[in-house]
Amino acid sequence: MRITRLNQKKTENTAEETDLRLIEPLIEKNKAKKGNLIPLLQGAQDLYGYIPKEVFVKISTECGIPLSDMFGVATFYSQFRLHPVGKHIIKVCHGTACHVQNAKEISEALEESLRIKDGETTEDRFYTLESVACLGCCSLAPVMMVADQTYGKLTGNEAVKIIKNIKLAENN
Repeated sequence: MRITRLNQKKTENTAEETDLRLIEPLIEKNKAKKGNLIPLLQGAQDLYGYIPKEVFVKISTECGIPLSDMFGVATFYSQFRLHPVGKHIIKVCHGTACHVQNAKEISEALEESLRIKDGETTEDRFYTLESVACLGCCSLAPVMMVADQTYGKLTGNEAVKIIKNIKLAENN
């Protein structure tokens, strides 16, 4: 089963919102290194949560890496994000074991509860929902992961209860 990345709705992001000073130490550290593109993109994403367009331009200008090369790498590897994501990323496994154990029910329940589709982020940017090919927890199927916490042997209702409890805990 192949999981495809969905394009998110475009969000406006102006240069005033992106503090390009944050990326300068990373650029200085990696500027002259061979094979610096992936570490630069990973570092940028760590700083901003995704890679803003202005950051691509700054890295390109400072390091002499063509924008086409940078976008080619950033769109090839699923680890890179070109749009803002939620504070918590919900990953629902759709690997073979989870698929057989009805992972679709979990995804559908979360989509309905959060009012978003796979690959989208809630309006409050609290959650991003993603289908993934495998989380490596086949004995716990079906599985979802929120941040570093894994939840297994789920039903759709249990998954929704978990995400509601996470939000409640942070609002208290």
